[in-house]
Amino acid sequence: MLDKKLIAESPESVGIDPTKLAALLDRAEKEVREGLLPSAQIAIARNGKIAAMRTFGRATFEGREADATNDTLYCVFSSTKGITSAAAWLMIQEGKLDPKKRVVEYVPEFGTNGKDVVTVEQLMTHTAGFPMAPFPPVDFLDPKKRLQHYARWRLNWEPGSMFVYHPSSSMYVVGEIVERLSGLTYWDFVRKRIAEPLGLDDMWVGLPRRLHGRLADIVHVGNPMTDADFQALGMAPPPLTEVTEEALTHFNRAEVRESGIPGGGGTMTAAELALFYQALLNGGRALGGPEIWKPETIRMAREIRSGDLTDLVFGKRANRSLGLIIAGDDDRNFRGFGHSNSPASFGHNGAGGQIAWADPETGISLGYCTNGHDRNPVRQARRTIGISRRAAACAA
Repeated sequence: MLDKKLIAESPESVGIDPTKLAALLDRAEKEVREGLLPSAQIAIARNGKIAAMRTFGRATFEGREADATNDTLYCVFSSTKGITSAAAWLMIQEGKLDPKKRVVEYVPEFGTNGKDVVTVEQLMTHTAGFPMAPFPPVDFLDPKKRLQHYARWRLNWEPGSMFVYHPSSSMYVVGEIVERLSGLTYWDFVRKRIAEPLGLDDMWVGLPRRLHGRLADIVHVGNPMTDADFQALGMAPPPLTEVTEEALTHFNRAEVRESGIPGGGGTMTAAELALFYQALLNGGRALGGPEIWKPETIRMAREIRSGDLTDLVFGKRANRSLGLIIAGDDDRNFRGFGHSNSPASFGHNGAGGQIAWADPETGISLGYCTNGHDRNPVRQARRTIGISRRAAACAA
């Protein structure tokens, strides 16, 4: 449960317009109301506090169907990357990690098959050249199996030459680096150095078995788009990746939930997402709490490092910093932001429609979660843009 001091007395008390907020909440509920999504949860924050949080619909919890509530947990998938990256920033802040250095200086076992040239920065900007490296999530629980996977991995192309999203592979290595430099397991580091100091009791990477009854089971909804559907929109079908229905459904298994993989195994509420990003807006600290990230660390972490490299689907600039996506320019909607987000907005969304970002110009941060993973990626993208656009405009 959130500390009451992290919840605003009213939306107006933190500068959120109630009329605009009502439009945001209505849009967040829309596809639950229409029967497409089983449940969804949204939280918007400003001035270090949750201005509003709502949960809609019903979900299945370990085989039991019930109303989803504000206590319902969701797997946030790749929104976890922002948290894992923020863990690595602490190692940079302490002088233990240099993102310009090669990975093998921290994880020597990684340097096989030509991977000895890969830098830490390339891991975090998706330019490392090995997006298709296989790694069963449960193997992250076994340090010996991790090393076996790292040693087998091969480059798909020259590191630094292309931006291609690494769904999970590079973040396994970032988590490994955090462990080796901190002396804590990745899971304990996130709990002790990030979640607990921020007062985010429901932020987990590696969900304890006792909490599985609060986690909404993943379901897939809607009809998939055909190649003809994409062609009619003037789009090429998206490339196949490891993010398949089968792979996502595996997160209903207890052992996968407990594995807490660094690239996509985070479990939390929308409030945890919104408040995590509030800390990054508010000097690296929770309201009234200790400073975790120094302001200069956050500025460093938000610098775009992917240069002119573009994504393969839309041909737009990738705008990647050390683990985050930066809104940047007029193409920000292709990066998961709303048209009304400022260019300085930053965050990282997740598979199935999870939304997580902060906007420094308004001080607003947003978390949105759903357990209904839409088979129609265009509809899902429109939902993300529509919700983000309304949220970004909520300042009074």
